[in-house]
Amino acid sequence: MTVNTAVAADHHAPAITAQLAHFVSQHPTQGWSDAVEHEAHRTFLNWLGCAIGAANHEAVDAALAAVQMLAPAPQATLAGRKERVDMANAALINGISSHTFDYDDTHLKTIIHPAGPVASAVMALAEHQSSSGRQVIDAIVLGIDVACRMGNLVYPEHYDRGWHITGSTGMLGSAAACARLLGLDAARTQMALGIAASQPVGLREQFGTMTKPFHPGAAAKAGLMSALLARHGFTSSRRALEAPRGLMQVFSDKTDWAEAQDELGQRFEISFNAYKPFACGIVIHPAIDACVQLRNQHALTADQIARITVRAHPLVQELTGKKTPQTGLESKFSVFHSCAVAIMKGQAGEHEYADDVVRSPEVIALRDRVELVVDRQIHEASVDVTIETTDGRSLHIFIERAIGSLEKPMTNELLKAKFVDQSAPILGEVQAEQAWLVCMGLANQPDLKTVLKSLSPV
Repeated sequence: MTVNTAVAADHHAPAITAQLAHFVSQHPTQGWSDAVEHEAHRTFLNWLGCAIGAANHEAVDAALAAVQMLAPAPQATLAGRKERVDMANAALINGISSHTFDYDDTHLKTIIHPAGPVASAVMALAEHQSSSGRQVIDAIVLGIDVACRMGNLVYPEHYDRGWHITGSTGMLGSAAACARLLGLDAARTQMALGIAASQPVGLREQFGTMTKPFHPGAAAKAGLMSALLARHGFTSSRRALEAPRGLMQVFSDKTDWAEAQDELGQRFEISFNAYKPFACGIVIHPAIDACVQLRNQHALTADQIARITVRAHPLVQELTGKKTPQTGLESKFSVFHSCAVAIMKGQAGEHEYADDVVRSPEVIALRDRVELVVDRQIHEASVDVTIETTDGRSLHIFIERAIGSLEKPMTNELLKAKFVDQSAPILGEVQAEQAWLVCMGLANQPDLKTVLKSLSPV
């Protein structure tokens, strides 16, 4: 037997597993700016609204039915539902529901949706051990920092290989956050990160199916279990992230170690989180923004449209090129469907991605008049759209950055409207409004009783 020992590996990589463990365990509480603190609350509320909004989706029903076969102990709350399960499976199910609508937060540099794995794990554990709101916010900020720094380290090469980076780095973020919440020292936090490093999850092949939202849920559960194992003395490699055959070098040929180290404890990746105004893959957002603007400026209706030409980066074709989606989940990865509903409805919220809308003859007819032209000169966050009308007009718009981007962020008012729109059908208008107010002051809550009460329907 011949073994090929030639490995293109960095044998002198910095000890980032130990460095991150020290950072997570030792960084002072609320050790960041007011802007970071504010963004942490916005991230939590966006996650919560998404989780509540999808609480009754068939994907969540199926996941809960599977979990209940294990006869779980009723340890933790499920956002938007009356049932309770054990904390590990609460992390799983809340992670699934938070990502089902593809409406969650996005770290635009890496396309990671970090709150799904991190907040889902944190809330399950925090409820079980009666943590304060302050402890929850601290854990979320630090966990998201770990997940996104690891994403920065390997993106885009890792993503281009076919990994769904939300799941494949999310378990590191949830492990770090749960280690912080448990009060683990640096040595045991290092073990938690090492254990999590052997549990990456997520393939891009699954986009458009229920398994895509499974990825952040599974990452949340894996990270929580990693921290619990480490707490009780379970061990792992101390170099599980950086070693030549450790996670990051197996993940990717690109390993920018500086991304893990630079300004650690000074720059927080949650500052670069963005929130979706549209319930679909984020690379479609510029096209939706363009179509909505042209619709509103020219009072367009579907019957006036002869053709919509979308010139966009190749990533739009790669990720959202589903020409004939058959389900709501598939349509979230269809630039064609998204442009059609943007013209017909003037928006692209969750309602515009329902199964019956996807199968509507009127939507299909307009969808078939959308043409996607790949243009490598256009930035992946930009789009060039031309609409030709039946009366001979040619209407054009170029979107450099869409609403919801860091350059054009969602205001608190827009974020609240999104939260209430998702939560009110599950909780009722009054309770949804109350949940927003309570969670905007999460860090000041001495315990989570009021928060948890606001999550479940009466």
